[in-house]
Amino acid sequence: MTIAYNLKPLVRNTKHKIAIAMSGGVDSSVTAALLLREGHECFGVHLDFGLPGKEKAKEDARAVAKKLGIDFYVLKFEKEFKKEVIDYYLDAYKKGETPNPCIICNPKIKFGVLLDRVKEMGADFLATGHYARIKRKKGVYELYRGIDKAKDQSYFLYKLNQNQLAHALFPLGGQKKTKTRISEH
Repeated sequence: MTIAYNLKPLVRNTKHKIAIAMSGGVDSSVTAALLLREGHECFGVHLDFGLPGKEKAKEDARAVAKKLGIDFYVLKFEKEFKKEVIDYYLDAYKKGETPNPCIICNPKIKFGVLLDRVKEMGADFLATGHYARIKRKKGVYELYRGIDKAKDQSYFLYKLNQNQLAHALFPLGGQKKTKTRISEH
């Protein structure tokens, strides 16, 4: 299976070093398998926010990375997550607003401090299991809905800037969730 990325820097037949944000779930696991199948040098990263009850997800991600034969790192972002996401959430809730932590977490944490960290580790791109697409038109990166309207997650990513979009990969955005489920077998 070939994935159409629609990104200028990710030229077909060129292999890249890609960090995959691995939650321990199906989507990020399939993302890692697809990128490996294309021949990229991949490694997995799991974000540890210090939240209770997340040990199984971390161990599931570690097991998938081991099965795929890729390096796996647990990166602790407890302080950053509390400052940027938890504090935002509590403040908005106190004001009677309806906070959406994912809209803050993606640009500040996943494609903020995490992207910076994986670039320091040598990654060219950060891939996630989000169902969204990125296209580059006339030098500008544009975010598009995922093909699967029922699974589209582009609204969680709308605050990503040009630099973040230039280094993000969403391999599942061009397929339906049912195809992802089939891919896991």
